[in-house]
Amino acid sequence: MTRPYRLKQRAKRQDQTRQKIVDAAIALHQTKGPAATSMADIAAKAKVGRVTVYRHFPDETALTRACSGQYFSENPLPDPTAWLAIADARTRLRHGLRESYAFHRRTEAMIGRVLADARDHPVMVPYHEHWQRTVEVLAAPFRAKGQARKLLDAALAVAVSFDTWRTLVRDRGLTDDQAIAVMLRLTCDCDEGGT
Repeated sequence: MTRPYRLKQRAKRQDQTRQKIVDAAIALHQTKGPAATSMADIAAKAKVGRVTVYRHFPDETALTRACSGQYFSENPLPDPTAWLAIADARTRLRHGLRESYAFHRRTEAMIGRVLADARDHPVMVPYHEHWQRTVEVLAAPFRAKGQARKLLDAALAVAVSFDTWRTLVRDRGLTDDQAIAVMLRLTCDCDEGGT
């Protein structure tokens, strides 16, 4: 065997090991939550030694970033820029909530645990920024100004929130469509300027 071939095979095995570690961490974060998941748990689930985990990920932040990147690549957030083509405020809001709630439903196990354990962790900044951008896109076609706009933005932030979706659907037993109807009433009532 030639040296380049052996190096290529070794790099492939390292990539596979790294992927096993990330997959194990994602599975544990989704079932136990990040706070209850130790590096030893991840090593055991990935069937590697703890030293191997640390060789690939020198600290928890590096592993968390890898997990987050892969998870959101496989479960993309809704794209609010696509909603800009919808001019009518209520139609845009209904469409945006439908896509947001479908995302919440699809990612409920992971997002519920991560928000409970790591809502303010730096790795969550892009997640929170995404929902702020969502609010801006949904608010744009409303004519609300000043205090009315402040109330509308607050209502929209509540409307797109995972916690709101879970309260309405899981705790109150509403369907996604019923939850959307509740949020349309709340947010449109905040638009004192009309649409």
